[in-house]
Amino acid sequence: MPRLSDTMTDGTVATWLKKVGDKVSEGDILAEIETDKATMEFESFNSGTLLHIGIQEGESAPVDSLLAIIGPEGTDISGVAENFKKGGAASAPAQEEKAEESKSESAESKEETVETVSDGRRIFISPLAKKIAEEKNINISQVKGTGENGRIVKSDIENFKPAAATSQAPASQETAAKPETTASAPAVKPFVPAGETYSEEIKNSQMRKVIAKRLSESKFTAPHYYLTIEVAMDGAMASRSTINALPDTKVSFNDMVIKACAMALKKHPKVNSQWKDDVTVIHHHVHIGVAVAVEDGLVVPVLKFADQLSLSQIGANVKDVAGRAKNKKLQPAEMEGSTFTVSNLGMFGITEFTSIINQPNSAILSVGAIVEKPVVRNGQIVVGNTMKVTLACDHRTVDGATGAEFLQTLRQYLENPVTMLA
Repeated sequence: MPRLSDTMTDGTVATWLKKVGDKVSEGDILAEIETDKATMEFESFNSGTLLHIGIQEGESAPVDSLLAIIGPEGTDISGVAENFKKGGAASAPAQEEKAEESKSESAESKEETVETVSDGRRIFISPLAKKIAEEKNINISQVKGTGENGRIVKSDIENFKPAAATSQAPASQETAAKPETTASAPAVKPFVPAGETYSEEIKNSQMRKVIAKRLSESKFTAPHYYLTIEVAMDGAMASRSTINALPDTKVSFNDMVIKACAMALKKHPKVNSQWKDDVTVIHHHVHIGVAVAVEDGLVVPVLKFADQLSLSQIGANVKDVAGRAKNKKLQPAEMEGSTFTVSNLGMFGITEFTSIINQPNSAILSVGAIVEKPVVRNGQIVVGNTMKVTLACDHRTVDGATGAEFLQTLRQYLENPVTMLA
């Protein structure tokens, strides 16, 4: 089990993309692994044949546990898994089990039975494999033998998956199509008659567990307080239209908020801080985390040195990391080192909300939707566009006045976007 992030202690195999017996080339994706930060594709560092899978789909294991064994086809790996777990020689029961397996495999190789199916094709299968196939109700005409002269052996039956039958032995088009149809069909919601209760349990992913743990720790250890302001966005809307009229340029309101936060943090570094028991760390570099919703939960890719990026660079970077986050291509290093976080739910029509601080940050900004409504300007009621933002602060590091001053500077940048270009 690889350590895919600096804070990862356990991993869960979400999906195996290779099965025992498959050829593997260096760089092939072996499996999707749930870490404490994201579900990530794991590439093989070696070439060979996948000889053994040590952690099944849905199972979790500590870092450095035996994930899989890859080697030359036909390599005898008996006892390797046991030795790996024990850190050396296998225990006596393991050795006895190994001896029993050797005996059965030896007996299996000496005897073979010939089966004849309806189409006249002759199938060679060992007695042990035939017995297991009968117990599991497996049609042996759909099983590909890996033994000598295509003989079906015990491992072929144990590793047989009906979905693979369509490409191996389409004895009947109807039966061959069933597994594929079942595999690709969408999940069917159970029918619940009116007036009856129904509940279901969904296993928590590694990401879900980590989100629960870290947000609970943040909420229970950091004394949160919240500051909300309403920002006039008419100037930002006009500036964005002008910027996006340029060729090959696309800037969102969220990009403008990130840029404004980065510049405001340079002026108010106490907000860009971290609490430690003996010291408060004031960061003078600005690495902004951008909360991105993915299927399994939430990830926070980080824009390094965001204050030094132009609006168009921020837009391109956010689009890149958000896309890769949703496609499980984001690397752990890209989700580390944030000094401040921005969470935006405006695109969902949420006008105002509060967020839990993404520790070890001292603050997080919650961004709502831009709303068109009547506003008072110069004593007159006019139609204006406003947006509410809420700053959640850790009171151990950020006092109320400090947070308020940060929001004042943020408002100045957003209401006068030209000042961000100076």
